Amino acid sequence: MEFHEILIIIVSAIFVNNFVLNRFLGICPFVGVSRQIEASVGMAMAVVFVMTLAGAVTWCVNRYLLVYFGVEFLRTVAFILVIAALVQLVEMFLQKTSPVLYSALGIYLPLITTNCAVMGVALLNINEEHTFLQTVIFSASAAVGFGIALILMAGIRERLELVGLPKPFRGAPIAFIVAALMAIAFMGFSGMKFEKAEEDRGASSTVGEQRWGLEASEQR
Repeated sequence: MEFHEILIIIVSAIFVNNFVLNRFLGICPFVGVSRQIEASVGMAMAVVFVMTLAGAVTWCVNRYLLVYFGVEFLRTVAFILVIAALVQLVEMFLQKTSPVLYSALGIYLPLITTNCAVMGVALLNINEEHTFLQTVIFSASAAVGFGIALILMAGIRERLELVGLPKPFRGAPIAFIVAALMAIAFMGFSGMKFEKAEEDRGASSTVGEQRWGLEASEQR
């Protein structure tokens, strides 16, 4: 696997096809936890850990258990069990090491189990037929992209608390407006190009035109 391919996976998962701002996965914790930067950083770290491990473990479960025994129809159930176990480990770790952060995350920490972003990355790895290395890189990059969007959102919302917003825009309305503007801003990454010299011909491709199913705008 060449560095060029690794770079495309990373940039695509973080910026071009951000799970929150492009795929619209994980909206619940994105809106619910992004009121404070401290809680957002903690949630981002928890999601990075869970998504990366979930991607790697579910890939192994699918390949060496479900496919081997011909029970691929149990994929969703098996993946939910794996994700739930990982979330339980994170929850117990935070409860022991950082009770303040555990309290700040509240109900949104166990809700990682049902976070569609975690399930989405597990299913995308299977549907796109990633290798194990591609799975780990894609899962970690997608989680980092989720964390970046979450922390940026928290920083903006903390500043907005100091502004005298009209009453109808306070709370969730201004949060969704900010999220929409952030999604528009992230669309600017869809035109990024990577140049790769080949022996037979020079190749120029946008990030979204790669085989990993990443959706970018067409070059004009």
